[in-house]
Amino acid sequence: MAGPSTALSPVIAASTHWLVRAYPSSGADRAADTLAELQARQAVTVAAWLRYPTPVDAELVAMAGPGGSAVLDWRAGSEPDDELAEDEGWRTWVDEVAVSWAACLLADPVLAARAVDSVAAAVPVADGRPRPRPRKAGDLPSEFRRLTAPDPRDLEATALLRHPDLLEPVADLHRETLLYLLGAVAA
Repeated sequence: MAGPSTALSPVIAASTHWLVRAYPSSGADRAADTLAELQARQAVTVAAWLRYPTPVDAELVAMAGPGGSAVLDWRAGSEPDDELAEDEGWRTWVDEVAVSWAACLLADPVLAARAVDSVAAAVPVADGRPRPRPRKAGDLPSEFRRLTAPDPRDLEATALLRHPDLLEPVADLHRETLLYLLGAVAA
């Protein structure tokens, strides 16, 4: 698993930025924007690690680029006024599949837990030694808690970002592939 590969950093950052711009925070709390971004980043990170499972995959996407946000912009109705504007360059680093998978994970906490378990089982421990055993279902790393077990404050901040009906046009793009990859059945 690519896991902590720094090669995925631009993809994760741009894809997260796309999600929080398309589905802005909705909480009255001053920290709502931050809470929404944290949850989006966790979902995109899991999706990117699933999409690019080896260090070679991560390096290849860093060299070739992920494809951009054009289809996502069109599906979500969030097209920029001028996509060639100087401050819109980040859109080229958005990964359509990773954003679609992240939308699936944000809309379905059970699927999110399954995805995090899959990633956690495959990512090696920090010191580089292999794990003596794979993680069990429910043995989730705490760094993905906001994605898998959001508290009421997290949910209030992400009413739009986690709304299944609003996410559907984006999530539907690549849902079947994610379900197949995770061995999940469509609901």
